[in-house]
Amino acid sequence: MAMDHINETATQPIAAEPLATLFSNGLTPTGTQSTSVLFRRRVLVAVLNLATFAVVTAAFARLVSTGGWTALDMALLATFMLSTPWTILGVWNALVGLWLLHAREDGMRAVAPYAFNGPACEPITARIAICMTLRNEDPERALARFRRVKHGLDNTPDAARFAYFVLSDSTVPEIAAAEEACFRRWQDEEESSPLHYRRRASNEGFKAGNIRDFLARWGDDYDLMIGLDADSLMGADTILRLVRIMQANPRLGILQSLVVGLPAESAFARIFQFGMRHGMRSYTMGAAWWTGDCGPYWGHNAVLRVAPFREHCALPRLPGRPPLGGDILSHDQVEAALMRRAGYEVRVLPQECESYEDNPPHLLEFTRRDLRWCQGNMQYWRLLAMPGLKPLSRFQLAWAIAMYFGSLAWMAFIVVGLLRVFQVKLTAEPYPAGLGLTLFVSLLLMNLLPKIAGVTDVLMQPAVRARYGGAGRVLAGSLVEFVFSLLLGPIVALRISIFMIGLPFGRTVTWSGQMRDAERLSWRTALRGLWPQFLFGLLIFAALAAAMPSALWWAAPMLAGLLLAAPFAVWTASPGLGRWLARRGLCAIPEEAADRPQISALQEVTNRA
Repeated sequence: MAMDHINETATQPIAAEPLATLFSNGLTPTGTQSTSVLFRRRVLVAVLNLATFAVVTAAFARLVSTGGWTALDMALLATFMLSTPWTILGVWNALVGLWLLHAREDGMRAVAPYAFNGPACEPITARIAICMTLRNEDPERALARFRRVKHGLDNTPDAARFAYFVLSDSTVPEIAAAEEACFRRWQDEEESSPLHYRRRASNEGFKAGNIRDFLARWGDDYDLMIGLDADSLMGADTILRLVRIMQANPRLGILQSLVVGLPAESAFARIFQFGMRHGMRSYTMGAAWWTGDCGPYWGHNAVLRVAPFREHCALPRLPGRPPLGGDILSHDQVEAALMRRAGYEVRVLPQECESYEDNPPHLLEFTRRDLRWCQGNMQYWRLLAMPGLKPLSRFQLAWAIAMYFGSLAWMAFIVVGLLRVFQVKLTAEPYPAGLGLTLFVSLLLMNLLPKIAGVTDVLMQPAVRARYGGAGRVLAGSLVEFVFSLLLGPIVALRISIFMIGLPFGRTVTWSGQMRDAERLSWRTALRGLWPQFLFGLLIFAALAAAMPSALWWAAPMLAGLLLAAPFAVWTASPGLGRWLARRGLCAIPEEAADRPQISALQEVTNRA
């Protein structure tokens, strides 16, 4: 057992580019999948996406060019083209995933052949460190989860292969003192256990720097490490399975589990994670089918191979000052790209398992987290030309940028569209209403299709359907979640857009502890955080009412989200509404009905707090 304090740490330079040619036998590094098969899948997905993009772009171009092209028409087309690719890729990922789940008997083997290497009960021989990174979090809450993880593994024959590290970056003295006290109590209760606590006085490099400090101090002692966030929870069976897969595939560098939400008290978290839960299954399955060995890493609830991660995955420090320079905030996908560059596979196992996290309890906390991710992803611009990256790794970085850039493009599209409405009124141009309606419905269905695929997946499996409370509750919950998402989308997009406009002028976010538990959101707090949404919605409503009242029907979903942003935030933060939904079995996730002792124990800790 150890309890250490470190005053400084160094950020290591980026690893040198590995050999240009590896594994010329036509297989991925683990030897489990044909590179030519993956190439054909990627070509197919690219063709499907580009063809869909071409069709909807051509239809929209025909719509806006009625009466001839103007500068506003071209601006409208440009913003449309920038805002739609993310939606289109989501459509095809979901459809491919649904096909793999229900039309192919060997769907999982086609996606994750590495998972079938070696015997299912292979002895654990690796030395594994399980690390929980903290920064100004509630220590009682976080360590309660960590203790549940350890307790589960202690009841297995492989308990001796694991050691546990609390890696603190906390800067608030009271929280740091509480961390140490909480850890000491745990240490006193389990005197012979391999428990370690370390707090850095310097938080250089943020979470990635925290992990690199661990690797510098203890990396030689372990073969694998599992990273946990303060809200993470993983079951012993899941951890052992992931470790065995890593053992059986020495060239597998990162294995990411499919992370799902825990039962939540707040209505916001409950509804959000219900939609994510059934939607992620088909989406992630489809994405993993073609990304293959260049998969995602989400920064937690994943197994890392220590030696190559330490040697090859040190992040560069970007030139310039924050927000776009300095330490990289969104470290995970960059580390995945560097691991793949080093000749190791990065995979996501697209199966539900005991791998959990919490979702933000209300809208303002949700957008605060999103802004931090947005700032981190915008830093990827300077990494796209990094030497030696695989083409798909570059695409992953570019796509992470596009995810947030699409929100800005959507808001720009709305502004340009509003100006175009006034132009139409002044010139009295004919408007092809039939084509407009068809395109509107098509785009709405495309946005909904990942959700529809997820609901279809659940309904097609009687056992899974029963775990959600039956078909009636699945459909009713899906209707609630659809309205929720319809209102949430424009609220979040506008906040991201305002933030992105401020980034070049130095606007930034801070890396601090996140709110995890349900609490009421005051009207004053909601109005202070969401008045720009209300004002923007009011301006759009007034302009459309004056220039083209018939267009209000088309804009109604967006206007409802913007004008009702503050009430939406207050109502969905309410634990009372969350309990009302729970009593009626709406937006339930399977863990609410299942007897999961570790989840029940954590809920007791949370309720006492």
